[in-house]
Amino acid sequence: MAVAPARARSDYDYLIKLLLIGDSGVGKSCLLLRFSDDTFTTSFITTIGIDFKIRTIELDGKRIKLQIWDTAGQERFRTITTAYYRGAMGILLVYDVTDESSFNNIRNWMKNIEQHASDNVNKILVGNKADMDESKRAVPTAKGQALADEYGIKFFETSAKTNLNVESVFLSIAKDIKQRLTETDTKAEASRSLNKMLLHLLLQPRNQLAVVTFRSMIALFSRAPVFNLCHLFHLLRLKSEIVLMLLLRTSRKSH
Repeated sequence: MAVAPARARSDYDYLIKLLLIGDSGVGKSCLLLRFSDDTFTTSFITTIGIDFKIRTIELDGKRIKLQIWDTAGQERFRTITTAYYRGAMGILLVYDVTDESSFNNIRNWMKNIEQHASDNVNKILVGNKADMDESKRAVPTAKGQALADEYGIKFFETSAKTNLNVESVFLSIAKDIKQRLTETDTKAEASRSLNKMLLHLLLQPRNQLAVVTFRSMIALFSRAPVFNLCHLFHLLRLKSEIVLMLLLRTSRKSH
């Protein structure tokens, strides 16, 4: 559950877990350091297995605690890192715009997500090191955008060195996840309310059901964000019961 437990609500409203994946050397750790600590180092950072940072932000009046996991890109750590896919709510796929092989491997990283992550995980494509001279660029911006469009996900080019779009990419995926979690909570609450009303109505004596009840339920369902087949089945069954009841009453009066 994304909503924080009651004892921690004073600290944050949502806990969102993010995962950075991509080939070794694409700048995942530098992106994380820039976002979490607003620092940058020119030294090569080798992540051993997995590491994480925490930063709390505010979105739409809500405090969001971001727990961001940085994974090692090397194959020898793959068993360790894939274990963290399942708990991730959002995944940032990072490549180096000066390294075409890191871009081509995004498809393999996407396959890992399909195998190990939850079905509804949010994803975003990140082309890092965009500050590099154009003569060193191996992956055009349009090519990165085309791949993102193919997967139906957002795309950003970033630079941990100059802080280009670093804040934007993390805030973008956090906002999308918060919206998804909010919609899920709203739908779940509406579904519980509808099911409770249906149960209450179906437990009533048949002679207390009336057409007005059916009409009021139609109005309620039409406003609900989770009007699904289960509710439609109950609604149609209720309608048939009301019609049958009225026919029986009419038949009795005629006799």
